[in-house]
Amino acid sequence: MTSRTLAYPFAWPSPYEQPKEFAALHDEPVVTVVLPSGDEALLVTRYEDIRALLTDPRVSKNRNRPGVARMTARKVKAFQSQVDMDPPAHTRMRSLISKAFTPARVEGLRPRIQELVDGLLDAMEAGPRPVDFAAAFAFPLSIQVICELLGVPVDEREQFTLRTTPPWDYMAELIERKRAAPGDDLISDLIKVHDEKDGRLDSTELHWWSTMLLLAGYETSAHQLCSAVVMLATHPDQLAQLRADPGLLPGAVEELLRCQVVGTSLSMLRYVTDDIEVGGVTVPKGSSIITALEVANHDPSAFRCPAHFDVTRSGDAPQLTFSIGRHFCVGAVLARTELRIALSSVLDRFPYLQLGVPTDQLVRVEDAFTQGFREVPVTW
Repeated sequence: MTSRTLAYPFAWPSPYEQPKEFAALHDEPVVTVVLPSGDEALLVTRYEDIRALLTDPRVSKNRNRPGVARMTARKVKAFQSQVDMDPPAHTRMRSLISKAFTPARVEGLRPRIQELVDGLLDAMEAGPRPVDFAAAFAFPLSIQVICELLGVPVDEREQFTLRTTPPWDYMAELIERKRAAPGDDLISDLIKVHDEKDGRLDSTELHWWSTMLLLAGYETSAHQLCSAVVMLATHPDQLAQLRADPGLLPGAVEELLRCQVVGTSLSMLRYVTDDIEVGGVTVPKGSSIITALEVANHDPSAFRCPAHFDVTRSGDAPQLTFSIGRHFCVGAVLARTELRIALSSVLDRFPYLQLGVPTDQLVRVEDAFTQGFREVPVTW
């Protein structure tokens, strides 16, 4: 572990140039960083070390332990304090959630996702150019998809379309309505799991998961879509390959997930319950650590020429954007499905899609957790 201390999240040299630390830190398995709160934590940088830590029982996600670094000065822990994010409670919760959030349910949404995509592209095509891809397509699509999955009524979705956080009491009220009149949706199925006598999901957990699926399910996917368009538009050779061979799309989506960074790993903050060796460095019990997924996704020991965006990439390690282990993203199947349908349709409709402004005029979200683009003007 080096004696230097870095500020985290890392600064972007420009809207489209990734932080130099992504490529510069892999010789240092553990680096001390200062978080936005002013607290210090240990940043783990290497792919294999991060994979090992995320499956290690000595690494806890319980951020309410005494002495755990604060992510930001204003970060409130109260919401998470009501839900145990460590085994065995978390294992039970994930098992119950998996009963409702299945690949089959996501597959059943595919025709509706395509319908939503086509409608938004129709409106884009009929409107003026350039158009903000974020406001016209990515955010409306993502919120509509997650609302379809959860069962949020159509006439109540407008409150989420302007990148706003839903009222805290909205989900509790929606859950009660779904209990009285269940439908063919995820919240109704979660209520069934809640009401089972054996291994039930309690009321706090039901509320927590429903709200988290709504929040995480729409903003992250929207930023991924926007960043994918920027990445492809700024790599015309890769875009040309993808247009020429649509069969490359599944692999291209994985490469986009690896290369583009729409959020920091600040939310990956963990607590070490016992001494752990990481790359020859002893991380002492009680340390706060961050497994830097965006740095791991650029580790040359896992990815050949990691700084190079290559839609034909194969044979390398799987990207870690969705994490791994017991906290693997429960919505990964939905995210991949949405990205594949959306990008395929966008490229079919607008094969010569390009940015409507120079890349240096793009603006990233200035947030400790989110680093997507505020607007993505496009034309064709």
